[in-house]
Amino acid sequence: MLKMIVSDMDGTLLNDKMTVSPGNIAAIEEATKAGAEFVVATGRGLTEAQPLVADLTVKPAFITLNGARVFSETGELLVDLPIPQGLVTKLRRDIEAEGYYYELVTNRGIFSESKVRRIQNVADVLTRLNPDTSFKIAVVLASARLELMNIHYVDSFDSLLVDPTVEVLKMLVFDSRGQAAFAPIREAYDANAGLVITSSSPNNIEINSVEAQKGLALARLAKLRGYAMTDVMAIGDNLNDESMIASAGMGVAMGNAVPAIKKIAQYVTATNIQDGVAQAIRWGLAAKPAAQAKARV
Repeated sequence: MLKMIVSDMDGTLLNDKMTVSPGNIAAIEEATKAGAEFVVATGRGLTEAQPLVADLTVKPAFITLNGARVFSETGELLVDLPIPQGLVTKLRRDIEAEGYYYELVTNRGIFSESKVRRIQNVADVLTRLNPDTSFKIAVVLASARLELMNIHYVDSFDSLLVDPTVEVLKMLVFDSRGQAAFAPIREAYDANAGLVITSSSPNNIEINSVEAQKGLALARLAKLRGYAMTDVMAIGDNLNDESMIASAGMGVAMGNAVPAIKKIAQYVTATNIQDGVAQAIRWGLAAKPAAQAKARV
C-alpha cells in the first residue's frame, strides 16, 4: 500500500513556469485522502523551496539540500548534516582556482557573491530543464522568483565564514560548459569518503556531506514515520535523485529525466510539463505490486 510519496521539485513537481500545476495539486490531494503522505525532496534550502510550492493545499515535510536538512510538515528540524569546516576551506580554494561561480547554502540561508551571475545560472537551468522556454523568458522568471527567495548577497564569503556558528550545508557550483568542466573537482573529491558530489542540471554540481543524500534522508524519514520502503514512492529527474529512486519501493523517473535515472526506475511517467507527478501518483495508488515492478511507459 502506498504510504509516502516523495517528489523532487525542479524538472519534476514544478512545470516550466516554476509552479505546481492544478493537475499535480489535485493528484496530491487524492493521495492524501487515500492515506499517503506527500514529501518534497529538493536540492534547494527550505526558505527557497517553500515559496515555490505555496499553492499546495497539503502541507508537506521537506527533505532539503539533498538530505542535509530534513524538516517535518510543521517546520521542526529533524536532520542537520553540514560539510566539515576543513573541507569547506579546501573546496573553496580549489573551486576558485578553477574560476567556477559558486554559492554557499548555510544554516543562515543561501549566499552568493553576484546577483547577476545567480540570475544567469538559474535562467540557464530553466532553459535546460524546459527547452521550449527561451533564455530571455527564463531570465524574467528567474528574476521574479528570486525576489521570493531568501538569497543573501555578500562582497566576499570570507566575511560570512569567520562566524564559527555558520554551517555550510551544501556548495552549489556552476559552469556553462557543462559536466565536463567539473572533472577537476570530481577527480579530486569523488574518492573522499567525507563528500558526495551530485548534479541537478547539466551546468552544475552539488557538494554535500556524504551522509546528506536524498536516499538516506528518505530512509530516515520513512523509518521515523514507521513506513516500510516498499510502501514509498520516489519521483525525480536528475542525478541527485538517484539514491532515493533506487532505495524506494516504487522508483519513478520523469519523462524528461536523464537516461541514468530512467535506467534505474521501475516506472517512467510523463514530463514535468505534462503533469508527470500526477500520472505517477495515480499509477502508484492503482497498480498491483507485480505491475509496479514491471511498468514502464
